[in-house]
Amino acid sequence: MTKPVRILIVDDHPMVVEGLESILESYDDIEVVGALCDGRAAVEQAGTLCPDVILMDLNMPKLGGLSATEMLLERAPDARVLILSMHDSPEYISSALGHGAMGYLLKDVPTEEIKQAIDAVMRGERYLCTGARGSLTPDESAGREPLTGREQTILLQLAQGKSNKEVAQALEISVRTVETHRKNIKRKLGISSTAGLTRYALEHGVLQGTGALRL
Repeated sequence: MTKPVRILIVDDHPMVVEGLESILESYDDIEVVGALCDGRAAVEQAGTLCPDVILMDLNMPKLGGLSATEMLLERAPDARVLILSMHDSPEYISSALGHGAMGYLLKDVPTEEIKQAIDAVMRGERYLCTGARGSLTPDESAGREPLTGREQTILLQLAQGKSNKEVAQALEISVRTVETHRKNIKRKLGISSTAGLTRYALEHGVLQGTGALRL
């Protein structure tokens, strides 16, 4: 029997949390493993709760959804973050994806679309609800998934010829985390080899001092 998808809800609105729990627990293949009210608690407890998918609000006390997403993916690189927000502006959506979220849902989406989004990110696909796609330009909506700031840093290190172990030591993270980031970088850029990553870094100015990518 396939294990249920482990879901963590992070939102400071109790009614939203209750509604999401009710919706998600109606599915046999989903297990809600926790509901937290701020991003800092999510970062601290992600390692213990081991969620597969995190439904994350943007505006929360102590630590907002964008910062929490990037910090969470440092501690739980295999988790998928789905932003669930009332904000439909392109800036919010692009920034969320840039921080590592794999999807963006508006809070007024139909119940079944939340399940569709969870299924999509579990397959490794990016998911934008109709309202979110409509807020982005066609290029932004259909374009390549952006690298997070940490992925850009790791790409720079790898392009300098460092091994996974050397990158891990330099950034004070585990080798497994580096390997996961490396896999995600290759997937996002459509590159299968280390030589390809180095060539990409050269062509896009990553090795010219700043490490900033011109994507």
